[in-house]
Amino acid sequence: MTNISYDIENIRKQFPVLHQQVNNRQLVYLDNAATTQKPLSVIEALDIFYKTTNANIHRGAHYLANKATVQFEGTREKIRSFINAKETAEIIFTSGTTDSINLVAQTWGRKNITTGDEILLSMMEHHSNIVPWQMLAEEKGAVIKVIPVTESGEWQIDAIDSLLNERTKLVAVNHVSNSLGTINPIKMLIDKAHSYGAKVLIDAAQSVSHFATDVQELDCDFMCFSGHKIYGPTGTGVLYGKYDLLEAMPPWRGGGEMISSVSFEKTTYNSLPHKFEAGTPHIAGVIALSSAIDFMNEFQWDDLIDHEKNILAYATSKISHIEGLRIFGTSTEKTGVISFDVEGIHPYDIGTLLDKQGIAVRTGHHCTEPLWSYYGVTGSVRASFAIYTTTEEIDLFVDALHKSISMLR
Repeated sequence: MTNISYDIENIRKQFPVLHQQVNNRQLVYLDNAATTQKPLSVIEALDIFYKTTNANIHRGAHYLANKATVQFEGTREKIRSFINAKETAEIIFTSGTTDSINLVAQTWGRKNITTGDEILLSMMEHHSNIVPWQMLAEEKGAVIKVIPVTESGEWQIDAIDSLLNERTKLVAVNHVSNSLGTINPIKMLIDKAHSYGAKVLIDAAQSVSHFATDVQELDCDFMCFSGHKIYGPTGTGVLYGKYDLLEAMPPWRGGGEMISSVSFEKTTYNSLPHKFEAGTPHIAGVIALSSAIDFMNEFQWDDLIDHEKNILAYATSKISHIEGLRIFGTSTEKTGVISFDVEGIHPYDIGTLLDKQGIAVRTGHHCTEPLWSYYGVTGSVRASFAIYTTTEEIDLFVDALHKSISMLR
């Protein structure tokens, strides 16, 4: 395909939300780590489903039910191929990354974690990859251990060997930090954890839209991501798990679809993947997620990565010389995220003034409070980039940032 940097305007034409004014200024959307915008193909897929199909899946004998089922299960196969899982039964649909992590904690975790066992996390985890394990550890009498980070926002690699041991039962870490953009060396950690017999869950919410993911090559035991961070609908998500692990895990929620047969004496459960998909799912959302995967598959990963690296480098160079500005997360291996604060100015005040100028950024702790405690701050301003971000938008952002800082000093 044509290099993405030459085709950026055609890409942007596919995203209606980008072409509007906010506070009488052209919208510059730099909150992609929170959620990405949706191309027309995804929006239209939702519309078409409700206009032409709108039937429940797996249960009906009529034409519309069969059509919906085929489309729904087609998404499962598309995702299997996208992350290179062995089989579609290893792909579980959830409402998002948070739901996926809780599923593993409440099924695999409750069955396998016992008193004195250890769960290894990292300092840069999202709350969704901290709190479910804390709840499980409190219930089971397990111990949470944490990989510390360096000032540059990278794991302290030397500490990992001292943290892993025969008591480690699970390692749960993100592939990319939502606050820092750091790309973590998860393959190294997976191999080390497996040498002690521990299982590994990867939070891929911030990585799957930025570079290729191959679960077989990584050899992770579980991996999860959210549809809304990969140009798909909100309320959709994926849990990948190795077949043998999923097969041995008990169901989580009871109800329709996850059963094989029900009597008041005994219920038998459905086979994978349906054992973990009780009730009517977000059918339209899952079908539209297929369109988001199609959209991603139109591009070469090298083009996407090059575009993002260029935007990140350009933005970093533009703001690095602002007096009193501190960038958090300076790893050489990172995706399109810049989190920063300005000495003497509250992040929320900067975010509010940027919004007045049409610039959408995120402010606060970004659901990573322990990380900001390490840095000695309560939060930051976060600008995060995507496939449609342009250097012209970065210029508008930097100009607005200068104006905001001058007003607040």
